Amino acid sequence: MSYGSSSVASGAKTTGRSYEFGRTYVVRPKGMHLATVVWLHGLGDNGASWSQLLETLPLPNIKWICPTAPTRPVAVFGGFPSSAWFDVGDLSESGPDDVEGMDASAAHVANLLSAEPADVKLGVGGFSMGAATALYSATCSAHGKYGNGKLYPVNLRAVVGLSGWLPCARSLKNKLEGDTDAATRASSLPILLCHGKGDDVVPYKHGEKSAEALKSFGFENLRFETYNGLGHYTVPGEIDDVCKFLTATLGLDGSQP
Repeated sequence: MSYGSSSVASGAKTTGRSYEFGRTYVVRPKGMHLATVVWLHGLGDNGASWSQLLETLPLPNIKWICPTAPTRPVAVFGGFPSSAWFDVGDLSESGPDDVEGMDASAAHVANLLSAEPADVKLGVGGFSMGAATALYSATCSAHGKYGNGKLYPVNLRAVVGLSGWLPCARSLKNKLEGDTDAATRASSLPILLCHGKGDDVVPYKHGEKSAEALKSFGFENLRFETYNGLGHYTVPGEIDDVCKFLTATLGLDGSQP
């Protein structure tokens, strides 16, 4: 595992504000480099904790990039600063969306992936708020644009969200409706969502509603896996499902060209 410091030139390019991202941790592939996946941590965490888990997975052809979110005031913590991909108050559908913050984080992910070799397949995944950011990136990839209208530069081939939710769901339908190219990209993008029925931080209903919303917006290649008794954390069975999904979707078993 290696790491480097990464400041946000990416945030400055897509938004009016500049965001200072933290340290980025990289888990290099143990075999031939076939895919790169950016993995995003949850609220208050950092890239190091997930990189240690990802390094142990039986996926020798994946390079993992684990950035650390900027430290910013977070409404759900009463404005107390924490590492967060965007600001969030509550998860209700009527709550405000921090589109500027999400655009900056989605741009940071896209910039990291854009630096990868052209023949490598690209994906994004995450846990909790990281999953929400991964799903926001998926909608930008399908739409071909960020929330602010600037072009999204990356062709995502796989998206994973653990214990998360879909932000900006209210505006997504309007963005994709009537856009045949976006509809094609949405229908062909493989997405795996996983959620525990015992989650008391991001309740199961939010994961379920997010999966239903994505499918209704044309993301047909979506699997929603549920786990009885699982709280707001991960377990080996869930991680095993992620490994199987990435292996099949990214052609790591030789099944795809």
